[in-house]
Amino acid sequence: MSTASRPPRIASRITSRITSRLPATVDKTVRRLAVLSLIGQIVLVVTGGAVRLTASGLGCPTWPRCTDGSLVNTPEMGIHGLIEFGNRLLTFALAAVAVMMLVYLWNLRKERRDLFLLALGLLASIPAQAIIGGITVLTQLNPWVVGLHFLVSMALVVLATLLVNRAYGRTGRVRTLSVPALPLPALPGAARPVMAAVALFSGAAVCLGVIVTGAGPHAGDADAPRNDLDWDLFSHIHAVPAYLVTAGALFGLFLVLRDRIAGPFRSAVLLLLAVTVLQAVVGFTQYYNGIPALLVAAHMLGAALLMSAATNAADLASSSPVK
Repeated sequence: MSTASRPPRIASRITSRITSRLPATVDKTVRRLAVLSLIGQIVLVVTGGAVRLTASGLGCPTWPRCTDGSLVNTPEMGIHGLIEFGNRLLTFALAAVAVMMLVYLWNLRKERRDLFLLALGLLASIPAQAIIGGITVLTQLNPWVVGLHFLVSMALVVLATLLVNRAYGRTGRVRTLSVPALPLPALPGAARPVMAAVALFSGAAVCLGVIVTGAGPHAGDADAPRNDLDWDLFSHIHAVPAYLVTAGALFGLFLVLRDRIAGPFRSAVLLLLAVTVLQAVVGFTQYYNGIPALLVAAHMLGAALLMSAATNAADLASSSPVK
């Protein structure tokens, strides 16, 4: 036997041993990683808000290094450097979760292609998000780039929500014995388009919220530029899709009560309505109280929860049979 063929055979044996220890079904570890990914994406939104609201946006004044001479923050940079660098570190933690998810799904990459592609999308977006974050720093917190950074985080919350639903067998075309399909009751014909509209208007509200934030006082740094738009005008425009989301959630509740719908869709509608009402209360309160930083942070968290709740409701409606 040629000695040149030994290394490939040894590598093949090692690979086989590793893959043989990976799950052949969607097990508890896969589901926990999916949930951890969703939680991590929402936490990233909160820590990103902390960076802006504490004026730590330039706590690390360069990128990819924290300073010209250091990869990490230094004691001389104080709390602002610590907050900004901590937010950067969270990106690496999310990347580790995404890599672990792909590894655990390796044996299922064909059978559960839906899960594998969602996990791959989450991993691929992380370097893109890091690059946008770098451009944010290099442009001295340009409000449009900062807004793009936030919107990408919202898109990742959506992907992570879909990943959780499919990992738990709540939605998706692929169902296996390891993840039995949950019984989804038949829904009225109006449920699908209404929940799809709610998800669309939620995204519109978030996009307009980014514009409002870019015109407001919380720039992330005292010298950061603003987009010079009319903050009060765009606050009212931002409220329009929020009203439509509320109307859609209330209509969903009407359908649930009228048809006595039980199961995951009922829970999804109740969660959506609760998040929508809470987000509205926070939004009105911050508007009439001078936009205090803590309420802005709560509103950013609410935006992430709203995108997740709206995605969940629309995903369940699209996967349920129609009466």
